[in-house]
Amino acid sequence: MSASSIPARCADAARQRGDSIGGTAPRGTYWVLIEYRGGWPINGFDGLDLDPDVKTEVFQAAQALRARILLIRRHGKRAREGSAHWAVMHLGGPGNLVQLWGTWTQDSDLLGIVAALPRCTENSASSPDTQTPLVLVCAHGQHDVCCAIRGRPVAAALNQRWPENVWECTHVGGDRFAANILLVPDGIYYGNVDADSAVDVVDRYLSGQVVGEYLRGYTDHGPVEQAAIRAALNRNGSAGRFDYTIADIASDGGSWTVRVRGRRPGQTDLDVGMRVSRSEPEYLTCRGLEKAVASRISVTRVRPVDAEAR
Repeated sequence: MSASSIPARCADAARQRGDSIGGTAPRGTYWVLIEYRGGWPINGFDGLDLDPDVKTEVFQAAQALRARILLIRRHGKRAREGSAHWAVMHLGGPGNLVQLWGTWTQDSDLLGIVAALPRCTENSASSPDTQTPLVLVCAHGQHDVCCAIRGRPVAAALNQRWPENVWECTHVGGDRFAANILLVPDGIYYGNVDADSAVDVVDRYLSGQVVGEYLRGYTDHGPVEQAAIRAALNRNGSAGRFDYTIADIASDGGSWTVRVRGRRPGQTDLDVGMRVSRSEPEYLTCRGLEKAVASRISVTRVRPVDAEAR
């Protein structure tokens, strides 16, 4: 590849193109978090030098529930000694947000994850002092340099305000939208944030309000549903995580209409029209050796629903 053909940093290029972030949150309602204070391999958990049997059991248990395994660490200097934490998280819906925690000093301790994952489906919960919402900031520079360049300043700013809530984490998807934030167990993705905007959206999140700006989506919904809820938040203002539900979805070729229903008194139901298309081939990550296409969701209209039509 000649010097003239080397792509710009993926996050810079995506902003120049105006790539839309709405509807880009990966789906999933289970997460396995493993504190690892050493260097993170390019492929995260898969690249760790762990006991092969332990690694296989943890991976298979997570795979059975389609759980995402993320390595986490505190921002700044970290002691290598002492026990580390692991956690399993599950987003089951309103009132069903589960966190189960443990510690590990040797590889076999991670088998606690295997036992904990099924408990998440039973709506088990750990002690109240571990039920703090977590703010995960992707800072996985080995995977994509934009995640480090943009993620670490965001992690520093958030850590200064909420050191108990904030962790750096490995790849969460959507490198070109760095800095990316994942809020668990609520399953909320924010992207394209900097230090100031990250502090604002997390401050409002911890106060019970989700804002539409910078929102990539909710992980328990598909792309067009995510984009529709984002459009509702942008039109009506911030709202609680579960204040909107999807009442209906209709498609006609590449056009979609999604009805977003407000659960609180006074919230107006909306019909959100969208167009789904494919982008031109672009370098979507800094490590990408070939151009790739991505889905593009464009909101074409946001219309209140007449009471008689509900």
